[in-house]
Amino acid sequence: MNIRHLTFRLLQVYVAVVRTGSISQAAQQLHLTQPTVSLQIKRLSEAVGELLLEQRDGRYQPTFVGTELYHAALDALTRFEDFDGFLTDAARGNKGHFSIGVVTTAQYVLPRLLSPYAQQYPAVDVTFNIGNRGSVLQRFQNQLDDLYLFSHPPTGDHVVSRRFLRNPLVLIAPIHHWAAQRADVEFAELVDERFLMREPGSATRMVFENYLRESNLQLHNTMQIESNEVIRMSVENGLGLAVLSEHTLAQSQARVAPIKLRDFPLNSHWYLVWHGDRRLPVSAQNFIEFMSAHLPEWVEGKYIGQDLDALLGGN
Repeated sequence: MNIRHLTFRLLQVYVAVVRTGSISQAAQQLHLTQPTVSLQIKRLSEAVGELLLEQRDGRYQPTFVGTELYHAALDALTRFEDFDGFLTDAARGNKGHFSIGVVTTAQYVLPRLLSPYAQQYPAVDVTFNIGNRGSVLQRFQNQLDDLYLFSHPPTGDHVVSRRFLRNPLVLIAPIHHWAAQRADVEFAELVDERFLMREPGSATRMVFENYLRESNLQLHNTMQIESNEVIRMSVENGLGLAVLSEHTLAQSQARVAPIKLRDFPLNSHWYLVWHGDRRLPVSAQNFIEFMSAHLPEWVEGKYIGQDLDALLGGN
């Protein structure tokens, strides 16, 4: 058999003739002329090198070899019909894959966004990469992910970003700390306390340090800890005070108390970001549209401050 002479059209014509048992009915079904169908069957027989059909009781039926070819043709055509369906689903974003690079503070909120999306699009595979801001920035520069969640996004012409959630930063203390018992505290009263700080480059730290500079305040005792969870537990156990995302506290049973300060919570946002030089998969575009439509169902209204509608257009 010269397999190079086989085409999908020849196999489609052959399957139609076997199914109908008739050249004329197959031609009608395929919107071809009878001579064209007869010629296609002849070409297929020549390519295989065997007689494929014989007439019995006025109907075309497959020979022994023709029966095997029929089954092989069905297998091939069915597989490519499945593949065509896959392409359609992929083009609509119903199947596929995308990855998200997430700063550690956002790990508390992203599962609430991904879970309903995954339930509606179970055939979409999502990879979730978590790291501190420095490592996620490196992933962004190397274009290792499709989407990113930052609380302080990178800058540049190649950056497409839109804020979508408020991320209030609160000052917390152990529940029995004197400042937690007061209804109104001036930050100047706290500068001699030990403050537990994230690593340099952390967006939470940058916002807090910016507040200190603008307020002409200077801390006298700090300790660096590169984990929100460890910071939270350390505050709980009396090691010091800390500024953390309100979302971080909401997802835990932390025995800490917010300190009531005039300028707190500090204003911060989470941003959905992607690299302008990277083509965004359809499934990732669907995720953005899904979030934009359903965010109020997953997150309290006070946190929503989104402009995701403009993200896909890059405006």
